[in-house]
Parts: sequence; C-alpha cells; structure tokens
Amino acid sequence: MNREVLAIRHVHFEDLGSLEKVLGERGRPVRYLDVGFARIDAPNPVSASLLVILGGPINACDDARYPTLAPLAAMIEKRIAAGLPTLGICLGAQLIARVLGARVFPAAQREIGWTPLTLTPAGHVSPLRHLDGAHTSMLHWHGDTFDLPQGATRLASTPVCENQAFAWGDHVLALQCHPEIRADRFEPWLIGHASEIDSAGVDVNALRADTARFGPALEAAASRAFGDWLDAVDAKGAAQP
Repeated sequence: MNREVLAIRHVHFEDLGSLEKVLGERGRPVRYLDVGFARIDAPNPVSASLLVILGGPINACDDARYPTLAPLAAMIEKRIAAGLPTLGICLGAQLIARVLGARVFPAAQREIGWTPLTLTPAGHVSPLRHLDGAHTSMLHWHGDTFDLPQGATRLASTPVCENQAFAWGDHVLALQCHPEIRADRFEPWLIGHASEIDSAGVDVNALRADTARFGPALEAAASRAFGDWLDAVDAKGAAQP
C-alpha cells in the first residue's frame, strides 16, 4: 500500500505544520508539490494515500491570473470522484468547494486572528470535536469564503463565517480555518503577509501574542482531530473490497 501523502503548497511557510508531525508518527511520508516550481498536473492525483491542498493568498476562481488553478481543480475533482481521502485547508477548502459546484466569493469581512469555532451537531460527533471552542481557540486568515456545497455537511462556524468546515462523504474534509498552525513557526506568516496585515488593520504584536498564547493548545487539539480523521478514512479504505 502506498503510504505517501501529497501536499499541494502555495506559499512555502503555509505547510502541514503540526499535521506533518502526526503523519510522521504514523509512518506516512510527505511529498510537497510547490505551486510555481512544478507542474500541477505532473503527479497522479489518485496515487497518494492522502491529498492535502494547503492555503495561499489567491482567489480560488481567479484562473485568468493564476493558470495553476484550473489543473489543480481538475486534479481535486478526479481525486474526489475516485472516493479517496482529500483534505483542504483555507484556499484548499475553497478549491474543494469550487470543485463541488459551490460559489466561492469575497467574505463580508476579512477574518484574521484567533476566534473559537462553534461546532454543529454533526461537528460534535466528528473528529473536529477536539477543535470545539470549549477546548481551544482557532487561527483564521482568509478574505474569501464559500457556500456550502450540495451534499456537504457543515461542521463548524464562527460569527463572521458560517462555513468554517464541512465534510463531503466519508473521504473529504474542508477547513476554512488553520488548525495546522505551529506557534514556534508563526513568524514567517507575519513577515510574508505583512501587507495584508497592515491593510486589514490587524495589530501584528497582538496577533503574535495571541498565537503564543493559544497555539500550543490548538496544536495538541488539531493533532487529536487529524489523527481521528485519519483513523476513520483508513478504516473506511480497509473495509472496501
């Protein structure tokens, strides 16, 4: 069985973070495909045990300016159609929503900073139960959002973003938020997104302090949530003929 995880990375510092630790503990090697340095359509989207599409500061539907988006959407579509485990974070979640036919559009306001998730009843019985606001806060960093795709199950919301997380079937998980963040590797985010932080009127020192305060608890909670989700999709795959 191929244990490799293929991670699509748009910005170098927005990697798998704490989730990569979980994969390493389970003997799941990670191969990054860095957008802009490699052909998006080079890897076979159904060959990896897990496909993860990570975040980035572009619009998920801006094909005219970013020609990598259309082949990436085609890759995700093929992967989901094959019934294989697929995880999207931030831009990755927006791309999954796009592929599933949902509208992706500018949110009423940018959401940058720490706000706890409010889970739906379905979220409380899913692996995301570890990420409930009663246990941990959550990092958010997005200007776009999406409608809930047809057939999807909403798992979490915040006051300014109704669709923070959804599941589609047993094999697709989309997270608008950033559970993967590691407090000890956060400074590159502040440097790389300095212009966006300034234009949003966010206090960079307060954001840094909040990440130091909330990051360790989120890292532990996210590791449990991701581990539970991996167990569930692996069990489903093992049960299939």
